[in-house]
Amino acid sequence: MTIIQLETFIKVSEAMSFTAAANTLGYAQSTVTTQIKQLEEELGCLLFERLGKSVVLTPEGEKLLAYAQRMQQLEREILMEVPTEKEPAGVLKLGVSESLCYTVLPDILSEYRKRCPKVDLRLEFVDHDTFPGMLRNGKLDIVYTLNPFITLPDLSMLGKKPETMGFYAKPEHPLAKKRKVTEKDLEGVPLLLTSHICNFRQMLLEALAKHRVVPNIAIETGSKEILKQFAANGLGVAFIPDMVAIREAKEGSLCRIDWAGSEFPIFSQVFIHKNKHRGAALEELVNILI
Repeated sequence: MTIIQLETFIKVSEAMSFTAAANTLGYAQSTVTTQIKQLEEELGCLLFERLGKSVVLTPEGEKLLAYAQRMQQLEREILMEVPTEKEPAGVLKLGVSESLCYTVLPDILSEYRKRCPKVDLRLEFVDHDTFPGMLRNGKLDIVYTLNPFITLPDLSMLGKKPETMGFYAKPEHPLAKKRKVTEKDLEGVPLLLTSHICNFRQMLLEALAKHRVVPNIAIETGSKEILKQFAANGLGVAFIPDMVAIREAKEGSLCRIDWAGSEFPIFSQVFIHKNKHRGAALEELVNILI
């Protein structure tokens, strides 16, 4: 088997379609079909179930996918570390929480480009329940996340920084004019929350339950932009990281509510797999992040 065949296999598993994988890779569909067939013949098993125009990984295909992703990661490390050039080069994959992209990440990326112009730094948005697996299987090299404090035995936290959450509404909202707002004041108030898989949302719901307040959830979405827009239009109170609403608070379209209730500790955190090799390109990014 070859790296090219494994890359094709990964693309087919992601797209669940030979045609879509061929379009992504710029191959003829027959080329993709041939490469997968060669892998199946070499391994002596089916890797995909063909279901009409769609395909599904077999149990054997699931096993190969984990190895193929690790091989892809090793290839990236080889290209970054083995060449004799003193300047770091190659591909580095960074997983990042969306919230960090509003303020801190642009400056970080700009600085990294200056220090490592030959490194192809690729970004992928992550959430708290997906990034550990992506580090384990090598799909990501490093993660920069915004979450409550996380500890996982097979991941190394390289640094963390305290951040803050806030409640935001348009300046004319009754709670924006009130001093010392607590959970009880949120009774019946339309809440604009992050999606059900987000830790921020869960932290608030637990605090409300503790004070026997039934939440009135008007909207839940993974998009902080939508939450801010709805809050600015007077459709409710958004519960979001403060770093997300800096511009709107400064311009006056949103007002931070004077919160005196439960604390919601969150941190920007940097993770890699505990066995991850920290080459020059990765080390430079770590130095900037922490």
